[in-house]
Amino acid sequence: MPLIRTEARIAAPPQAVWDVLADFARYGEWNPLNLEARGEARLGARIPMVFRNLARPTGVIRQTVTLVACERGRSLAWAGSVPLLFRGRHHFELEPDGQGTHLRHGEDLHGLIPATFSAAQIARDFVPAYEAVNRALAERVAAL
Repeated sequence: MPLIRTEARIAAPPQAVWDVLADFARYGEWNPLNLEARGEARLGARIPMVFRNLARPTGVIRQTVTLVACERGRSLAWAGSVPLLFRGRHHFELEPDGQGTHLRHGEDLHGLIPATFSAAQIARDFVPAYEAVNRALAERVAAL
């Protein structure tokens, strides 16, 4: 099971970071990975999203995901799948860190497609994209 793991420190309280993450309608303004999303941040909500396809950089994936964790100031996670081929759980975990937030951001991947991803491919193609989201998130929070 391939795992994507990143961490960052954001100079804002967890509630401010979470508010940006939960504002799906504005993802297209700042998020380089999740290009479009719409819906309400509540546990069990189904959120239509458009993602960059990191396995095929010129493509996108359109999928409706389900929010599986949704606690203001602490966590936001969604799960999506294509039967047999792909199942993923994308997560953001927030912890207070002095005056800021310690962010843990990643994804757990399962299925036939992720089984073909090597550790080197995850490090080369996926981790930098997730780190770019972390930087963009920090910039977005700082701008508000």
